[in-house]
Amino acid sequence: MTQWARIDTDGPEPGGPSIDAGSELDPVHPVKPPEPAANPGGLTSAEVAERVARGEVNDVPVRSSRSTADIVRANVFTRFNAIIGVLWVIMLFVAPIQDSLFGFVIIANTGIGIIQELRAKKTLDGLAVIGEAKPRVRRDGRATGISTSEIVLGDLVELGPGDKVVVDGVVAEADSLEIDESLLTGEADPVVKQPGDQVMSGSFVVAGGGAFTATKVGREAYAAQLAEEASRFTLVHSELRSGISTILKYVTWMMVPTAIGLIISQLVAKDNNFKDSVARTVGGIVPMIPEGLVLLTSVAFAIGVIRLGRKQCLVQELPAIEGLARVDVVCLDKTGTLTEGGMDVAEVRSLNGADDGYVRKVLGAIGTSDPRPNASLQAIIDAHPAGTEDGEGWRCTDALPFSSARKYSGARFDEGEAGTSTWLLGAPDVLLPAEDPELAGIEHLNEQGLRVLLLVRAAGTLEDPGETEAIALVVLEQRLRPDASETLAYFADQDVAAKVISGDNAVSVGAVAGKLGLPGAENTVDARTLPAEREEMARALDEGAVFGRVTPQQKRDMVGALQSRGHTVAMTGDGVNDVLALKDADIGVSMGSGSEATRAVAQIVLLNNSFSTLPSVVAEGRRVIGNITRVATLFLTKTVYSVLLAILVVISQVEYPFLPRHLTLLSTLTIGVPAFFLALAPNKERAKPHFVRRVMRYAIPGGIIAAAATFCTYLLARSHYSGPGSLEAETSAATLTLFLVSMWVLAIIARPYTWWRVGLVAAMGTGFLIVLVVPWLQDFFALKLVGTTMPWTAVGIAAAGAALVEVAWRIMDRKFPA
Repeated sequence: MTQWARIDTDGPEPGGPSIDAGSELDPVHPVKPPEPAANPGGLTSAEVAERVARGEVNDVPVRSSRSTADIVRANVFTRFNAIIGVLWVIMLFVAPIQDSLFGFVIIANTGIGIIQELRAKKTLDGLAVIGEAKPRVRRDGRATGISTSEIVLGDLVELGPGDKVVVDGVVAEADSLEIDESLLTGEADPVVKQPGDQVMSGSFVVAGGGAFTATKVGREAYAAQLAEEASRFTLVHSELRSGISTILKYVTWMMVPTAIGLIISQLVAKDNNFKDSVARTVGGIVPMIPEGLVLLTSVAFAIGVIRLGRKQCLVQELPAIEGLARVDVVCLDKTGTLTEGGMDVAEVRSLNGADDGYVRKVLGAIGTSDPRPNASLQAIIDAHPAGTEDGEGWRCTDALPFSSARKYSGARFDEGEAGTSTWLLGAPDVLLPAEDPELAGIEHLNEQGLRVLLLVRAAGTLEDPGETEAIALVVLEQRLRPDASETLAYFADQDVAAKVISGDNAVSVGAVAGKLGLPGAENTVDARTLPAEREEMARALDEGAVFGRVTPQQKRDMVGALQSRGHTVAMTGDGVNDVLALKDADIGVSMGSGSEATRAVAQIVLLNNSFSTLPSVVAEGRRVIGNITRVATLFLTKTVYSVLLAILVVISQVEYPFLPRHLTLLSTLTIGVPAFFLALAPNKERAKPHFVRRVMRYAIPGGIIAAAATFCTYLLARSHYSGPGSLEAETSAATLTLFLVSMWVLAIIARPYTWWRVGLVAAMGTGFLIVLVVPWLQDFFALKLVGTTMPWTAVGIAAAGAALVEVAWRIMDRKFPA
């Protein structure tokens, strides 16, 4: 049976070069491909078993996330963990257990990071199984859906519109089969395939259907050798991760010379007790390391994945959560995004005196000719089901696949005694001349948001129709998604511009968008009138909101034009016609019910097919970015004041003021515990660029002021106290100043205040107060305020430091706005 091409108003253009075996584009394939299997029923169960026994199975593991070993390795074997680990071992031998607490904290943090990432991996892997496509393979004469990993050498794999070629093979059957190889070659034009032609994994079907024999599976397949082509073009850039990497690189450069100077100062220049000198040296090095920053970033991403997973949202690349939060333009494909996949025939209107019964018979013939109809044709099939007189006795002798360049498809039928007839079905404004009076009535239907297809009879062939006669209009009602209006309102409220880009008639698309309340929906643009020059196209895109009659290549160009103006662009879609734009967009979002090809290139897959999940993804990304920016400032303020304190100690040739236990206490109360809560808190602030600049503009002045205030208190305490135990009193005074200034930094970071944020800051302050008043905690942490003069002086200096921090941050806000 000849397969009828997809009837749609979107789709890639036909034509274009194929990839020949043995060419430069295909270095891993032999020049002469093996012949396809002769058995149309596929392999038998016995043959499958034989191939499995020989290991001829598509055994390449499809992982949605890192392996357990990779997660453990990434969390344990880090540069900073190695440094802290060595210092911890030293402290276990030379100092009391209190001074080794930082090592236990690192172990706990690493364990938390591993557990959270493993939970995220479990969520991702589970969702990936749910969303995995099941290719149809013929075995024992029956077609069944199986897992990709179960395909064996020689299997006969069926193909239909939207299916991805999962292993290499040779076409055995072809029914107007067109395959897009753009993910391999970069060429957007689909290639017509005939029996004997080669197909490669990573390509996908855009029209027609057929079957191919698997000739290379597992690690020999082209896709395996390229390590999954669908994603190699679209690896998401993460400003957050690259920014943190940049910060850690600078921290390392600062830390090494400073630590060497401190070691020389404390162990060589100072004639103190050796063990005490070692402890104070370690106490100066450890806080320079922002050891919890990477951990909290990983935890925040992992928890984001788990939260979205509960909403049936598969995040195929973790930084995509961050990317969507930065998006300021979202391009929406109408079909499958604003509207549900299904449609209904509202009316069949005969034209030019055509007999209604004959029109139904034509539509019935078209419907029974396609075993895998799309939404438009399925609506026609539902209205004219097989088994009735509609189309009975007609035989389809030829078919013309749908093309986005043509905007119509066609078929030729043998009507028996009546002879043959040639029919075209597609966009009325393409099939009819611009002055045709019928278009006025069709425009009225489009204004109501209805989808209209025109059925015409052609005098010539499918390739050269010649004179045509309009026979009927097929009016389709589209089902609006009930959650689309609310989601569009959310994007408008968040200053994210929504652009509806569709292959349908612009007026019809605008009517649908208008019903959903999209701002600017009344100003529709026919994409055929858009300028080809990128700058001009970008200007038109900024001004308009609804674009119709868009070809797949135009979708790709439109995404590029928006990006050229500095926009971060997200693209949603579910059909093969959206693949090119999804691949080029900053973030590609696919519906779970979409074609396998779109799911392969998208970074985010909405498995529940709910457009309303997108705000959750945006909100999760904003939570991650906003909160990590907050806590990064805390960590890096500590790094700045630790480095500066070490430099001041080296210059002054005095004992380092703190033991490791003091800085463990300070880090826990002013950074560790509050950062964990702040990193996971709700945050609706829109993501802003320049992560490193935004963090360092606060961390540098805050760290400098904290170090200066602390060292000032320490020098005053050294001149104030004398005699045995004076070093502990000096340390206690300096610790009090550093804690109070750090608490003010925390108080600024915690803004805007809510009841729980105020409670968090108060709880940390109360914790430090308890250490100061409980005798056994005083002894444990070697903290005891002596007298009243110096402690109150420390408080006064801290108050001045806090005031300076407030002023400095306000100046930074005005001078370097985000």
